[in-house]
Amino acid sequence: MKTLRLLGLAVLLPLLGGCLEVEQHPPWMNGQYDGKTDNMHHQVHFHNDRLAWNAAITDRNHLQNEYNRTNP
Repeated sequence: MKTLRLLGLAVLLPLLGGCLEVEQHPPWMNGQYDGKTDNMHHQVHFHNDRLAWNAAITDRNHLQNEYNRTNP
């Protein structure tokens, strides 16, 4: 009886797994992507000032440099 249940479960699980497939392709309209355009980081957080954004990234990278942190 237990073997029959395990066999039935082994057959049922792959069949149910195929039902959970979701559409992963973006919507297209007239050959173009029909979704929301993503804003760049400098547009959102730095009021469209690309140089300020680049300076912030460079400063963060300098603080994460292990060679600069370990040398006396």
